[in-house]
Amino acid sequence: MSDAAPHVVGIGGTTRPGSSTEKALRFALARCEEHGATTAIFSGIEIARLPHYAPELPDRTEGALRMLEEIRRADGVIIASPGYHGSVSGLVKNALDYTEDLREDQRCYLSGMPVGLIVTGAGWQGTVTTLEALRSIVHSLRGWPTPMGVAINSTLPVFGPDGDVVEEKARFQLTTMAAEVMGFVRVHRAGLQLA
Repeated sequence: MSDAAPHVVGIGGTTRPGSSTEKALRFALARCEEHGATTAIFSGIEIARLPHYAPELPDRTEGALRMLEEIRRADGVIIASPGYHGSVSGLVKNALDYTEDLREDQRCYLSGMPVGLIVTGAGWQGTVTTLEALRSIVHSLRGWPTPMGVAINSTLPVFGPDGDVVEEKARFQLTTMAAEVMGFVRVHRAGLQLA
C-alpha cells in the first residue's frame, strides 16, 4: 500500500464562476481532503478553455496536458455536470473525451477508479436523467461509479452566502459520496482490486 496521500481529481462546473455545480464539486473535494486526500480541480472556466477534442490531432493545450497528468496520478475522480436538456453538458463531455488519450496507458481510461458523480439542475427530471448518462459514460471509461450519486435541485436554497451546502439532503449526499470515493480508494490501495 502506498504511503503517499490519496489523490482525487474533480472535473466539472459551468462557464459561470461560482455556479451551483462548481460549489457542490468544491464541497465534495473538501470532504475528500478531510479524509486525507490531496485534490485538484478542473472547474468550468478551465475546461471551457479546452479545444473540442480531436483524437486525430496530437497537439494538446497546456490545460489539457495538466488535466490528463492529474487523472493519471489520481486514485479517484469526482465529476460534476449541470443537467442541460436532460443530459451532460457539452463542456463536461468534452473534458471527459480527453481521457481517450489515456487508452494506451497501463491503467486505461479510468480503469478501477471510484468515480463520484454530481448533477445540478433546475428541477428533478433533468438531474436524474443526467446522472444516468454520467453513470453510462463512467462505465464506458471502465470506472466505478459510487453507489451514491448526487442530484441537486438548484431551485431549492442549497447553498449559503459563503458557498457552503446548507440544505440537509444535499449535504448528506455529497458527504456520503465523498466518503464512498475515499473508502473505495482505500480498498483499491490495499490490493483488493476493483477491476
